[in-house]
Amino acid sequence: MSAHGTPQVAVPGCVTGVVLAGGLGRRMGGVDKGLQLLDGRPMVAHVIDRLSPQVDELVVNANQNLDRYAAFGHRVVPDSIEGFAGPLAGLERGLAMASHPLVATVPCDSPFLPEDLIRRLSSALAGGAADLAVARTGDQPHPVFCLCRRDLHAHLTTFLAEGGRKIDRWYSALRVVEVDFSDEADAFDNLNTPDELQAAARR
Repeated sequence: MSAHGTPQVAVPGCVTGVVLAGGLGRRMGGVDKGLQLLDGRPMVAHVIDRLSPQVDELVVNANQNLDRYAAFGHRVVPDSIEGFAGPLAGLERGLAMASHPLVATVPCDSPFLPEDLIRRLSSALAGGAADLAVARTGDQPHPVFCLCRRDLHAHLTTFLAEGGRKIDRWYSALRVVEVDFSDEADAFDNLNTPDELQAAARR
């Protein structure tokens, strides 16, 4: 059921994917992480290559270098909240701009994300009365790898307007199902630092 109690079913062909590239990249030295090169290509290009075949529409959430992100051929939407407010601000824009009833998010610094991410999250969301499905490996949830219902937009907007920024606090008011991806644990590696980027290039 949706957040408003309306029965819904997650079906193929109804997903907007949002690549979250709106951060400041502090651990990467204050540079735009999504545009850092991995094997000669920006990290965000690897993410787009993996996500785009899984969704029906792809949007990039970015707050700087908008023209460079637009060159990848997808809509670019900046946060509506000032101050680089974090991934929830990016999800809010994704929910607001989505053309489809389900919205998935992935970070721009996970170039090895699972190629079956959306299928498995969608299956879990369809199989229960959940508002949101989140990837998990072992005991570790990965909240920015999620699939949720577009009609959560009003709920999230209220949470943000009240000063909320932490994903786990927002999730606590929702029906969440965790999906085990322990068989693909390496796919969720985040490349947050120059050293991690160099190590990934040596794979």
